[in-house]
Amino acid sequence: MFSGGPPVTTPPPPQGNPFAQGQPQAPQQPHGQNPFAQGQPGFPQQPGQPGYPQQGAPYAPVPPQPPRRNKFKLIKNIVIAVVVVGVAVGGYIASRDDATSAAVGDCMHRGSSSDSNPDLEVVDCGDSKAQYVVLAKVEGSYSALTAESKCSEEAKDFQYSYTESGSGSDFLLCLKDYEK
Repeated sequence: MFSGGPPVTTPPPPQGNPFAQGQPQAPQQPHGQNPFAQGQPGFPQQPGQPGYPQQGAPYAPVPPQPPRRNKFKLIKNIVIAVVVVGVAVGGYIASRDDATSAAVGDCMHRGSSSDSNPDLEVVDCGDSKAQYVVLAKVEGSYSALTAESKCSEEAKDFQYSYTESGSGSDFLLCLKDYEK
């Protein structure tokens, strides 16, 4: 221990930067507060300065935009469904006018000059296309020879026979020219 002489007291060290003696010091923040908080005196915010958020900027996360692909897929699926329904309806309507839907008394039109595939279709008897009238329709499979004899039994004044087989229902039509 050192004895004698007056006690020596040293002043407390300056606050802040110890190497900045003789320069003005920045105002001190109360202990426990954020020195970077906005609106604090002595720390004016300058827009665009890094480290300082812009005033009025939202801090909540921005919800993601819904993907556009889902909307595209929905529209694509709707278009495909409409096309499929259209084809099914078109096929049904087209099949109603062919020889399979013919009944006794219906008028027929020949759409092709081919004897192996005359493309017979049902038409209104008042239509100018009407060429034949159905005298008889017989279920079953017939050859050319048996079709002639079967039509002779079913309709005495027939002129033509038409057979169809292999499309799910086999049948024979006995026809004659339609007289207008």
